[in-house]
Amino acid sequence: MRTAPADIKGFAYRTVMRVTELPTVAREWRPDLNLLVRVASSTDMEALTQLGKAGVSNLALLTAEPSLYEKSEFPSVLELVEPLNEGDVAEVTPGRTGVHVLFRESDVHHTVFLTNRCNSRCLMCSQPPTRQDDSWLADEAIRVAMHMRISPKTVGFTGGEPLILGGKLREVIDAFATSHPDTKVDLLTNGRLLADPLLAHDLLSDMRHPITWLVPLYGHADFLHDFVVQAPGAFDQTIGGLLTLHSHGQRIQLRIVLVEPVLRYLPELCEFICRNLPFVSEVALMGCEPIGFALANRDTCEVDIFEWGEELEVSVKRLVRGGLFPVLMNLPLCTIQPELWRYAHQSISDWKRTFVAECDSCVVKNNCSGLFAWHEKGWRPATIKAIREG
Repeated sequence: MRTAPADIKGFAYRTVMRVTELPTVAREWRPDLNLLVRVASSTDMEALTQLGKAGVSNLALLTAEPSLYEKSEFPSVLELVEPLNEGDVAEVTPGRTGVHVLFRESDVHHTVFLTNRCNSRCLMCSQPPTRQDDSWLADEAIRVAMHMRISPKTVGFTGGEPLILGGKLREVIDAFATSHPDTKVDLLTNGRLLADPLLAHDLLSDMRHPITWLVPLYGHADFLHDFVVQAPGAFDQTIGGLLTLHSHGQRIQLRIVLVEPVLRYLPELCEFICRNLPFVSEVALMGCEPIGFALANRDTCEVDIFEWGEELEVSVKRLVRGGLFPVLMNLPLCTIQPELWRYAHQSISDWKRTFVAECDSCVVKNNCSGLFAWHEKGWRPATIKAIREG
């Protein structure tokens, strides 16, 4: 989630808003929407004031001019550095310096955060879970769906563990299905709670909106998977959840984060998947994000992917031989064998992705995933070097 530095005044509570320009207020306004209206001059300010006097509600001021901000009688946001864009869906909280951008139209990857709670404690978790009740985030996600003026091709739901929301998760899915019926949903979940038939029935019955369930699996035996996710019994629950999803005709992408205990038995895990879970649509092999719990478990999570090239190549070949489609994510092209490039995706979200000086002269940079922007606080997946010939 990106934050735009700003000063804030006049808001009574946390508010989801759509950024808009003054000339489009009349076209975009609805009584159930909150509009953050850009104002650049005293003339604009007078026009906004007249709208308020005419009974147009749920308006707030957005400006880069301190004088307009100080004089405003509207709830107001003063941009300090990074400007907000028209169409942004932003969250404004009283007392905070900065506005959270929840949705940006120009992004390639769109993610909606649903909860920070989780029933696992994965060794490499990039979003360490908390125990506080944050179920209000699901209601905020529904508000985000209402405030998005375009329907992206795909939106991702993530946490934490979204299944902890129970039936509320179905409300979020249905809200996006209503407001954005052509948008596909990628839902990241450990799948464990779907082993509960009651929850599975409430969540999956009559599900018509297209969803791909992104479910991690870290071992071909229970003790391996349970160790990585730090939750006894998780392997059996995850397999049960996968079988439940399959029985409801849901599309599944398995996700395997490439940390040391997983890489050590990666070919065996891929063989297990081919033999026992042939119904999955894809198997994603993912570089570890150097943040969160991964920094506290560097001895396990910090690996040089290039040194594990043989295991990675054998695993991809086993998946292909088994009729499954492998996807390589978060892995710069220079860290893997050229034979595997066809499976590599530009998977790191726009606002997370960066490149280093070594990449400037690389002929395949435009097709590369790049690095996580915070790799300098953690590590690179391997030595980065420019590729001179494509």
